[in-house]
Amino acid sequence: MDKPWVKFYEGGVPDTIDLPNITLVDIFNQAVSGNPGGTAIWFSGARLAYREFGRHVDQIAIALSRLGVRSGDRVAIMLPNTPHYPIVHFAALKLGAILVPTNPLYVEREIKYQFNNSDAETAVVLDFLFPRVEKIKNETGLKNIILTSIRDYLPPILKLLYPVKAKRDGNWVKVRRGPGIHHYSELLSEKFPIGLPGASIKPEDPAMLLYTGGTTGFSKGAILSHRNLVANVLQTRSWFTQCHDGREVLLCALPFFHSYGLTTGLHMAILIRSTMVLVPNPRDIAMVLRTIHKTRATMFSGVPTMYVAINNFPDISKYDISSIKACVSGSAPLPVAVARKFEALTGGKLVEGYGLSEASPVTHVNPINGRRKEGSIGVPVPNTDAMIVDPETKSPLPAGEVGELAVSGPQVMQGYWKLQEETEKMLKNGWLYTGDMGKMDDDGYCYIVDRKKDMIIAGGFNIFPREIEEVLFEHPQILEAAVIGVPDEYRGETVKAYIVCKPGQSLTAEEVVHFCREKLASFKVPRLIEFRETLPKSNIGKVLKRVLTDEEKKRPVDFAKPV
Repeated sequence: MDKPWVKFYEGGVPDTIDLPNITLVDIFNQAVSGNPGGTAIWFSGARLAYREFGRHVDQIAIALSRLGVRSGDRVAIMLPNTPHYPIVHFAALKLGAILVPTNPLYVEREIKYQFNNSDAETAVVLDFLFPRVEKIKNETGLKNIILTSIRDYLPPILKLLYPVKAKRDGNWVKVRRGPGIHHYSELLSEKFPIGLPGASIKPEDPAMLLYTGGTTGFSKGAILSHRNLVANVLQTRSWFTQCHDGREVLLCALPFFHSYGLTTGLHMAILIRSTMVLVPNPRDIAMVLRTIHKTRATMFSGVPTMYVAINNFPDISKYDISSIKACVSGSAPLPVAVARKFEALTGGKLVEGYGLSEASPVTHVNPINGRRKEGSIGVPVPNTDAMIVDPETKSPLPAGEVGELAVSGPQVMQGYWKLQEETEKMLKNGWLYTGDMGKMDDDGYCYIVDRKKDMIIAGGFNIFPREIEEVLFEHPQILEAAVIGVPDEYRGETVKAYIVCKPGQSLTAEEVVHFCREKLASFKVPRLIEFRETLPKSNIGKVLKRVLTDEEKKRPVDFAKPV
C-alpha cells in the first residue's frame, strides 16, 4: 500500500528494517557478552554490571527450573521497577516460560482473575504485597511464590536503614515460612549442583501474556511472541537516530508491567546495551528529578502527567536535567504547551506517540528531529502500515475522514489468550482494528479524535467503566450506576460515577469510594461522585452516557471537588 509518511522520516530512519530471526533471549545474551563491564542496572545508587546481571539471571533461571518451571509455563511477575524485575523477566524467558506481568496496584479480585485466567503456577511478588496474594492463593493454581524485597539490591548503607523506613511507611511484612514460599535472596545465593537447563525457544513462541482492559468488563491477555517484542524494540530503536549503543542512560520510570514501559525502557536498554535507571514510583516527581540529576539520564518515555508534573515542580531549578536528549509521550494526548515547556527546561526533544498493548505497543511516533504536527500521534514506524476504515464495513476511507484506526506489522499480537471470538473481532487479514477513532492527513500523519468506546485514560492508565460499574452494582444500596471520564487538569481524565440509590436508601461519596477501594486498584476508583434521582435512558432502557458526557462539557470544569 502507499506510504506517504515515509518521506517525513528523519535522516537515518530506514523505510524498512530487516528483522533478524532471533528471540529476546538472544538480545539479552548479546548484551551481556557485548558489554560485560558496562552498567546494566542503576538502582538507588547501587550498580549491576552486565556480567553480574547475566549471572543473576542464570542463577534465578536455575532456581525456577528446580521449582518445576518448564517451557510454556506461565510465570507471573508482580513487582515495581526494581532489579528483580528484569532479572526474573529474562530468567523465565531463558526457560521458555511465558511471562504474566501483574500490576502491583491490583487488589485480590483482580489478581485472582489474572492468575487463574493465565493458569500461572509461579508468581514473583514484592514482600509487602504478599498479604493480597496470600488471601487468594488457595483459590488459584499457584504452586510457588517467590518473595523479593526492595532491600535485596540496595547499597550497603541503605540496606541497613531500610527496615526502619519500611516500618515507618507501613511496608514491613513478616512472611510465615511454609510450603511453596521461597525467598529470592536465598535462591540467588544457593549453590545449585546443576547448570542452566537448555530450552529450545523459537521467535514465534509466546513470550508474554500482557493483560489489557476490555469493554466486556474483564481483562484480556494479549499473546505477544518473541518475534512481536523483538520487532517492536528494533522499530523503536530505529526512531532514535542520535542514540549511541553502550552509552545511553535510560530512565525507567514507567512500570515494566505496562507494555509501553517494557518496550521503551527494559527491552530498549538491553538492545542498545546501555544503563537502565530503575524508578519504582513514577509519581514521586522529586525522586524522578533527583535521579535524572544524579545519573545524567539521556532518554525516557513517560505519560503527559509526568511531564506536566516536572514542568510545574516548584523546585525544578535545583535540578540539572539538561542531560535529557529525547523523550516520547504516550497513553494520552500530549498538550503542545506541555511539550514546549519541557523542551525549554531540558534542551531535549519531547514528541507524542501512540500504541496499544496488542501491538507490543508502539505503532506511531512523531519524528524526534523532523516535522511534528500539533495534535498528531505522528506517523507509522518502519515495517508498519496504517489506514482509517469505516468502523462497520472496514472499508478504507480517504484522507481527512474520521473512522477506525487499523494497523498492521510484525509487532501485532498473535491473539487473545483463550478468547478466539475476541481475537477474530480485533484481527482480520493481518490487520489489527484498534477501536480508536481517528483520521489521517495527506502526509500520513494520524490524529486520534476519540478513544475506544467508553474507555477512560487517566494518568496513562486505561480504565474501562464496565468494570467499575460492576463493582458499584455489587453495593446493596445502589440501584443504578454509570461511569464516564471527565476532564482533569492533571490526569487528563478522571473517573466520575453517577449513582441512583435504591428507594429509601442513601449513601455518601466517601462510603462509595471506600467500597470501591476494597475491590479496585486505586487508579480505577471514582474521584467524583454524583447522586441522581434517575439516569438518562433510551426508549429501550439503555443508559445514555453521551448525555452525561454532553452535560459535563457544558458545565464549568471544577477541579476542586474530587473525593
